[in-house]
Amino acid sequence: MKLTSIARIARDKYRTAGLRGSYWDAKVLADEIGRVFSDENRAFREHVLRDQWRYLTGLPQSGNAEPVSRLQLAIQWLLHAQRATQDNGVPVGYFPCRSETDRGWMPSYPETTGYIITSLLAYAERFGDQAVQDAALRMADWEVNIQMPSGAVQGGPVCSPERQTAAAFNTGMVLDGWCSAYKATNAPEYLEAARRAADFLVKDLDENGYFRTNGAYVSPGEIKTYTCLCAWAIYRFGSIAGESAYHDAATRVIEAALRQQQPNGWFAHNCLTHSLAPLTHTMGYTLQGVLEVGVAANRPDFINAARRGVDPLVARLDGRGLLAGRYYADWQPGALSSCLTGNAQIAIVCYRLHELTGERRYRSAADRMVEALKDLQETASPNPALNGAIAGSFPLFGGYMRAGYPNWATKYFVDALLLQHRLDRQT
Repeated sequence: MKLTSIARIARDKYRTAGLRGSYWDAKVLADEIGRVFSDENRAFREHVLRDQWRYLTGLPQSGNAEPVSRLQLAIQWLLHAQRATQDNGVPVGYFPCRSETDRGWMPSYPETTGYIITSLLAYAERFGDQAVQDAALRMADWEVNIQMPSGAVQGGPVCSPERQTAAAFNTGMVLDGWCSAYKATNAPEYLEAARRAADFLVKDLDENGYFRTNGAYVSPGEIKTYTCLCAWAIYRFGSIAGESAYHDAATRVIEAALRQQQPNGWFAHNCLTHSLAPLTHTMGYTLQGVLEVGVAANRPDFINAARRGVDPLVARLDGRGLLAGRYYADWQPGALSSCLTGNAQIAIVCYRLHELTGERRYRSAADRMVEALKDLQETASPNPALNGAIAGSFPLFGGYMRAGYPNWATKYFVDALLLQHRLDRQT
């Protein structure tokens, strides 16, 4: 990476955090690094050091690994995470260096548990695994039990009803899970919960097609373009219910998102907190929403917009097959580390574009990203909380979900592996 890019990243990080924020960030980082060297974190410490060595030396990936064994490891990690809770949700993730966690596990997270349901049910159907389906349906039941009276899903980790605050994006992600649960079971409780969530989302749209209720856990006062992923869940519900009004609402959401796309394919207002250089994670949300509604609604303009957004990323894969964690509007890197969730999400979009267009370059790019993720997946740790998981960042102490394993990184890795497996069987 050029020195000018590094200076730009450092300058913007300081401007965002300020002097006080930078001090506290540094203090928290120092505390976390200190905990790496505690006795109980011996296995994690070995992984951190190996990971950092790979990052500094630029060692290439070790070669292709077949997807099924890696899928099984990732699925087992998600089930292990669910068992670590008391409520049948899935924890935010495993973060062994955070002082506020219970044995490294954070509280359950309604938003991402919602779309994990879809991944587990897809795996269960593909491989005939009843235990995985049962685990997914326990998640879906838990989500029904904590749904807000308005039909919304709360933002942030699970909390008591009086502390819940609604979030449109989280509602869309759980709506996706309920749609999948209903398709797997025809159980009316999932259809009812899904309808309440879909109605909340449709009513939450403003006159321009943007969601009003972004919630308390993201920066306020701006459009959140990545919430267009909710449109896919709304469209799915419309198909299940046989009601075109939901399809119409979903296409309005994507049309609004496309008004944020720049001529070079980059989307504005497309991050949780730092829209000048959005995460590849939120870019992935946007691209998948645009693409999948485009496919479902037979809108070539949506599909072409997704291609314009993903093509610059394909061109920027590094020697390992990874992307920078953030990108500025001129497509220059906005982070020194890689956001592994974002890599998995972009790989998913590339696999889907390969399926739709037949263009080999998309398959090649997706395979490179997925093989890099396989190379970073822990497979033989004495700590079962590490085996099968994908970290937040490469290296582990990078800028996104530092020093831990957010559940959604492994969820999207599962989705990418399922697509790779499907395509492998077709060749």
